[in-house]
Amino acid sequence: MGISRDSRHKRRSTGGRKANLKKKRQYELGRPPANTKLGATRVHTVRCRGGNLKYRAMKLDTGNFSWGSEVSTKKSRILDVVYNASNNELVRTKTLVKNSIIQIDATPFRTWYEAHYGVKVGAKRLKKLAEGAEDVEKKSKHAERKHAARAKGRVLDPALDDAFSSGRLLACISSRPGQSGRCDGYILEGAELDFYSKMLKKKKGAK
Repeated sequence: MGISRDSRHKRRSTGGRKANLKKKRQYELGRPPANTKLGATRVHTVRCRGGNLKYRAMKLDTGNFSWGSEVSTKKSRILDVVYNASNNELVRTKTLVKNSIIQIDATPFRTWYEAHYGVKVGAKRLKKLAEGAEDVEKKSKHAERKHAARAKGRVLDPALDDAFSSGRLLACISSRPGQSGRCDGYILEGAELDFYSKMLKKKKGAK
């Protein structure tokens, strides 16, 4: 028995039974879920109706993530799946699906931010700087003026600053890995970051 998406086998909204007068058709077919896991990239191509292709990701470990408030996108490593509103089993099995909350490597974003604004981020790193553990790099006058101009409207969320010091950022998957073969998304910030941080603390407390 294949997976079929027809509705002939179902009852009417009034409860009456329908006579099923034809067999299954290929245009009604369904396919098993991809259940994309966290691991070394493996993507299968699926030939679809009209000769189109779908890219079924079996395993993925990287993706492009957007930092909305800074309008910056970087490729980053996926470290862990931490929350899924629909099913805790998807967290336990580290399944990557759309809208999953994941942890990604903060290094690409931290490197970009520090180069762009000429400031160090992460509370722990700032503490090291104060103690003189890290050398302050020399800048030209032009670079100083450029960074000063950029820093005028600069605001970094304290919650994100803490995340940078831990080396892990919370992100949400916005692509569909089982359809596009990619795991792209955006970094959580503001009210959304507060909400999911609370949910994760609540989950830890329940354990």
